[in-house]
Order: sequence, then structure tokens, then C-alpha cells
Amino acid sequence: MRAEGLQLLLKAREATGLPIVTEIMSASHLDLFADVDIIQVGARNMQNFELLKELGRSDKPILLKRGMSATLKELLMSAEYIMSEGNEQVILCERGIRSYDSYTRNVLDLAAVPVLKELTHLPIVVDPSHATGVSRLVRPMACAATAAGADGLIIEVHNNPVCALCDGAQSLTPEQFDEVAQRVGEIRSIMH
Repeated sequence: MRAEGLQLLLKAREATGLPIVTEIMSASHLDLFADVDIIQVGARNMQNFELLKELGRSDKPILLKRGMSATLKELLMSAEYIMSEGNEQVILCERGIRSYDSYTRNVLDLAAVPVLKELTHLPIVVDPSHATGVSRLVRPMACAATAAGADGLIIEVHNNPVCALCDGAQSLTPEQFDEVAQRVGEIRSIMH
């Protein structure tokens, strides 16, 4: 929805106080993102080096999603493209890698979390919703990601997933999300 979608997000932030994280598709759209809190680089653009360099000249935090066929080294090198231009506010996101299996959308590579913790100072979030593509798998993978040391999670929530225009199959209801958040909090307290 481009500019119209961003205006809707701004209204939602005004009503809820929640920060806005949204995906940029092209460096030419950067001006539209002036009021966004965090700019997301999706898996498809992880190796769009011109976009990454342009984002490196911005003052916005960047959420960098791992491409579905990318190695951890490639993810870190993509982060370097951003940071080499002066923006050190990079958050890495593990969102699953390609597999031949069809039971889940991707394979959620949770070993990436402790490996990345050894290799970088950057925060690491995990997206169990996009990785699995299946709402009933979000809770166990969110819990496992927390136990693996993830700094945060991205979880899709919709008040009526069956009617969602996009990603309904991977979305939790608000009640399911509350239960997952409680479990994640319990795991975090045990891990720390």
C-alpha cells in the first residue's frame, strides 16, 4: 500500500503507542520512512547492496532478515554493508532457511542464534511465524528460540486469522499470543 499503508501504520501507532517496523522494498522509497521507528529489510532484499548502503547512511535502526538461502556469513556481510556507511543500529533476524520438506514453510535454524552470538555483538531476533508458516508451531518455536538465546521474537497476531488478508495461517489470536508471551517470559527468567 506504500504511502497509504504507512499512513495507516502512523494512525495505529498514535492509537496504541506501539513502534512501527515496516519493510522497505527500494531505496527510492526511503523518504516515505521518515516517521517509521525501524526499517525492515526483508529476506528478498538481504543482498540488495545498494539498498543496504543507502540504509547505512540513515539514522534509523535496521531489522535485517536472513535470506532463505543465505549463510550466516552472508547475513553478517550484509550487516557490514549497512554499518560501513555509519549506521551501527542493525538487528539480525533469523526467519528460516529453505528446505525440501513441505510440512513447514522453512526450517527455523535455531543453531544460528548461539552461533551469531559468538560472531557478533548485534542483537538477534527470531521470526517463528514466517519460518514455520503454521500458527500451531509458533509457540514451541518461540519457546525454543528464547531458550537458544534470542534477544526478541517477531510473532504475527490477528484478531481473526481465518479472515486475514495475508499470513492468516501463521497468525496467533491475541489470546494465543498472551499465552506464548507468558511462556516466553518464564523461559527467559529461567535462562537468566
